[in-house]
Amino acid sequence: MAAQTIAISSFKGGTAKTSIALHLGSALAKFHNKKVLLVDFDAQANLTTGLGYDPDQHESLAQVLQRKMSIKQVTVESPIPNLEIIPADTWLERVEVTGELASDRYSHERLRTLTKDLPHDVIIIDTPPSLCWLTESALIAADYSLICSTPEFYSIKGLERLSQFIQNISKRHPIEILGVAISFWNSRGKSNDAFIEVIESIFPDKLLQAKIRRDIAISEAAIYGKPIFETAPTCRASQDYKSLTKEILSRM
Repeated sequence: MAAQTIAISSFKGGTAKTSIALHLGSALAKFHNKKVLLVDFDAQANLTTGLGYDPDQHESLAQVLQRKMSIKQVTVESPIPNLEIIPADTWLERVEVTGELASDRYSHERLRTLTKDLPHDVIIIDTPPSLCWLTESALIAADYSLICSTPEFYSIKGLERLSQFIQNISKRHPIEILGVAISFWNSRGKSNDAFIEVIESIFPDKLLQAKIRRDIAISEAAIYGKPIFETAPTCRASQDYKSLTKEILSRM
């Protein structure tokens, strides 16, 4: 059975996109016995460092996309059983205008070809916070898009552009919006109702009920290069990520 691939998407930074990618993948491996591959497809390499790896010490998909290495050669086992990662590096930033990719008019299809037969249950691709070649390639390779947002004006503004971008891609490649995940949630926020109303208007019935609340333990876990389930398993964010993972599984 082919892996189910999820592209984690956001039009702007600061939406906890990478944290959701890390903790969704970790929870699927740790609590649901899924064989998971995390793909860091963002040149900032935050997912790579979030799992405790130095981007300068590893190769990325840039080498694979250029046909210089295989996916197996760049895949790294994490300390968490069933969880592997393909790290990122700065070469990803302009990979599409480098080498043979520059002359390949179908270059954005290459990631889909590379990942379609991998021996994993779930592949999670962390994309850059922009609508670029890397994001388009990830969405074309994915079965699902998980959209990340925060309860603030600029985050909402980016959702409409992201929606249009995904709709354009879905005309050529089938992709389903898995849901909209909210981070930095404050249940007492004054603008919560208006915020939720806007999300529902852009992505009807896609808002996930499980929301990730603010928790300093998330930042502390990043310092240690580990998921929060390893550093603060009983904190509220840990419970939120577990709930989010269960809800996402039920939608897949």
